[in-house]
Amino acid sequence: MARCTWCGQDPIYVDYHDHVWGRPQGDSLHLFEKLCLDGQQAGLSWITVLKKQANYQRLFAQFQPTEIVLFDDAKVESLMQDAGIIRNRLKIHSIIRNANAYLKLESEGVVFSEFLWAFVGGAPLQNSLEAPSNIIVTSPESDAMSKALKKAGFNFVGSTIVYAFMQAVGMVNDHLVSCPQHSQCAALADTLELT
Repeated sequence: MARCTWCGQDPIYVDYHDHVWGRPQGDSLHLFEKLCLDGQQAGLSWITVLKKQANYQRLFAQFQPTEIVLFDDAKVESLMQDAGIIRNRLKIHSIIRNANAYLKLESEGVVFSEFLWAFVGGAPLQNSLEAPSNIIVTSPESDAMSKALKKAGFNFVGSTIVYAFMQAVGMVNDHLVSCPQHSQCAALADTLELT
């Protein structure tokens, strides 16, 4: 059986495909980080962000919203000078904005993981894709999640970005059925815990 072709031969991308992409994630802070990073991808390839992920974690306080909301103009300017991340002012501000939105939901008693997973009924959607041409880039679920995230104050969360996020965190299993990871990700569905 052959893995999905989109990861090519790059060892970083292959490792991501084999050990991260499509595996159900239920931790709220992990989901927050991934949603922010997917927003950084807008207009770029995912591998560009993936190679900078450690830098983002270091520079954005391990994606702790309570720390990110304290970032001021001076911090933004220092981030704009750091080649370890994508130096786009709107994208940097989007992470700060998203941290504020996350904390607002939390203050309202909303558990972020439960909020997100509700759009797929609390369990991964299992697709049976046979060819790369079968893969879609949006869905009714990503449309609804995008709309709700925007209403909650999040940024860089259009439906295409949200669908890529849903694929990555296992809300939808879009590994090809011929890929060994399809069955492995499907088997992990029963282990999902939302925190």
